Amino acid sequence: MKRIVLASGNPDKLSELRYLLRDLEIEIIPVRDLIPEWSVEETGSSLEENAFLKARDAAEKTSLPAIADDTGLFVDVLGGAPGIYAARFAGIDCSYDNNIKKLLRTMLCEENRKAAFITSAVLVSPEVELSVLGEITGTIIEEPDGEDGFGYDPIFLPDELDRTFARCSAEEKHRISHRARAMRKLRERLLKLR
Repeated sequence: MKRIVLASGNPDKLSELRYLLRDLEIEIIPVRDLIPEWSVEETGSSLEENAFLKARDAAEKTSLPAIADDTGLFVDVLGGAPGIYAARFAGIDCSYDNNIKKLLRTMLCEENRKAAFITSAVLVSPEVELSVLGEITGTIIEEPDGEDGFGYDPIFLPDELDRTFARCSAEEKHRISHRARAMRKLRERLLKLR
């Protein structure tokens, strides 16, 4: 595979994916470079279903193999919420900041702040469909800390670090993040297909 379309309009995901797959001699093309108005309604009941919805649609419309992922933030005390709705927890087209503020308000008096980021990453091509998971556990801290990263990174303190993802360098985050773990597994599967 020389060219793969990324079934996402999120530039932060594109940057991470290009970094994580940089040594595979694959050109990763954002789907909106090929189909400017591309979007898919995420109607699945799981991360994997939503990832496959996006990848299958992009693969069909571009005639290229497609990679997609869907990530959720699962907070123990909230029964797993926001879960698969993490990106739109505060509403459709909300900002990262809106989501963070809503989550912190929802957890205001909670002592149990354990959470996990889980990413389902998939590849869809005419020959094969692959699916992998990546996960990291941590704690939701009480106020944002750090300027880097995206999404819930300023309030997620991974169990393996002494600082939030938003205070990590890109290299540090790419070593341990949920998406990095999923993409490393996907990378291994891609290498076997070559």
